[in-house]
Amino acid sequence: MTGVKLKVVDLFAGAGGFSLAAVRAGCEIVFAVEFDKNAATTFRNNIGADHRSKNVVVYNRDITSLSASALAKKHFPASDCDLLLGGPPCQGFSTHRINDAGVNDPRNALIHEYFAFVRSLQPKAFLMENVPGMLWPRHKSYLDEFYGQARDSGYVVYQPQKLDARDYGTPQRRQRVFILGIRRDVSTDGFEWPPARTHCEPETATTFGLEPWLSCKTAFEDMPEDDINGVHMNHGPELIAAFKRTPANGGSRRDSGRVLACHVDHDGHKDVYGRIDPSKPAPTMTTACINPSKGRFVHPVLHHGITARQAARIQTFPDDYIFVGGLMAAGKQIGNAVPVALGEVLIRHISSLLFQNEPETMIVIPERGASDIGELIEA
Repeated sequence: MTGVKLKVVDLFAGAGGFSLAAVRAGCEIVFAVEFDKNAATTFRNNIGADHRSKNVVVYNRDITSLSASALAKKHFPASDCDLLLGGPPCQGFSTHRINDAGVNDPRNALIHEYFAFVRSLQPKAFLMENVPGMLWPRHKSYLDEFYGQARDSGYVVYQPQKLDARDYGTPQRRQRVFILGIRRDVSTDGFEWPPARTHCEPETATTFGLEPWLSCKTAFEDMPEDDINGVHMNHGPELIAAFKRTPANGGSRRDSGRVLACHVDHDGHKDVYGRIDPSKPAPTMTTACINPSKGRFVHPVLHHGITARQAARIQTFPDDYIFVGGLMAAGKQIGNAVPVALGEVLIRHISSLLFQNEPETMIVIPERGASDIGELIEA
C-alpha cells in the first residue's frame, strides 16, 4: 500500500483560501490559475511554502488565454486529477446589483471557462463556489447551461447549496453557494451533500448536539508584532471623533450621530461605520472589509477600521499567511477568499467519498486538529 495525496487544481484561486483548506485536508495542489498579480504572488508565497504544496505551479494569467487541454496533458498525463476547485468572479451575480444589472455581465460566463477545465481534466469531483445571487431567476440561463455541460461531460451534479460559514466553525456569518459535481464512475453510495453542519445558534446548540457559533472576539486579541498585514486605514479627525462617539462592541453609525448627505432622505445602510460586536460571528468580510465606509468594519473598541490581519483571522487564515500588495490589495484578497475552516470541512467530506473508491490505497490525511487560527478562536 502506498501513501498518496489527492491531486487538486484551483481556478480563480485568489490568495489561496480554498487551496489552503485543501492542503489542510491532506491534498496536494498541482497548479492554480489567478489573474490578479498581487493575489497570485500571495498564493505562490504561501501555498508554495515547503510545509504546504511547494511544487505548485501558479499561472498568473487570464484564464481565457490558457488552453485547458494543454495544461491537462502537461500536469496530468495519467488523467489522475482528483478534485477541481474554483470560485469564478461573482460581481455579475452579486445581490447588490439592482433590477437586471449584471444579467449580461461578461464575468458571468467565466463559470463556463471553469467547465472547460472540467472537460479537459476530467477530475473525479469538482466544487465551485459563488455568491447566492447566482441563483436569482435572471441568471438562470447561465446555471442551466452549466448543468447541461456537466451532464453531457459525464457528471452527476448536486443541487446548488447555500451554506453559511458560521454553521461550519467559521467566526463569520457568510453565505455562499457551492455546487458539487461527481464523475459518474465514482460510486456515491451512502454519500450525502452537503455535510451536516457542526455549529448553530447558541440557544439551540445543546438541543441539536452541535457546537455554538464561534464569536470573532479572538480575531482582535494577541496580535502578532511586526506584522506587515497588521495595519488599518488612516482616518481624518472628523471620522475618528465619530468613532469615539460610537459605543463599543457593536455600536452603529446612528449611535455616533454621523449623518451624511445620503442619509438625510434615506436612513438605510445602518451598518456602515458600525463597530463589530466581538461576542458574535463577524459580518461578511467583503473586498472592502478594511474600509468602515463599506460596512460594519470598525474595530470593537479602538477608533479605526479593522486591520488586514484581523480580517484574515475572521476568514480563518493563520497568522503566518502574508498578503502582498498593500492594505487595499490585502483587503480585496481576504474578502474574496473562501473561509479556510469552511473549505476544509467541505473538502474533507468530499475526500471521504473519493477514498471509498480507492480501497487498496492508503491515503495520507492529517487528523483534523486545531489550526493556528482554530486554536485562537476556540481559546
